[in-house]
Amino acid sequence: MATLGRPRRVTLDGQLLGYWEREAARLKVLAAAASFAWQRRRLLRKAAAARAKAAISRQREVARGQEIEPSEI
Repeated sequence: MATLGRPRRVTLDGQLLGYWEREAARLKVLAAAASFAWQRRRLLRKAAAARAKAAISRQREVARGQEIEPSEI
C-alpha cells in the first residue's frame, strides 16, 4: 500500500548504488561467458570493484537514514 505524504527523494548515492549493482551483475555474466581465463579474472576483478563502489553508496544512504532494499532499485 502506498504511503501518504511526500515521495522519498532519490539521492545521487541511491542512483549510484543501483548503477554499480547492475554493472557488477553484468560483468559477472560476461565473466561466465569469457573464452579465456585472463578475461574471466579481469571481469571478475571489475565486478568486485563495482560491488565495492556500491557498498560505499549503500553506507552513505544508511548514514543518511534512507535504508535501501535491493528490490527498490
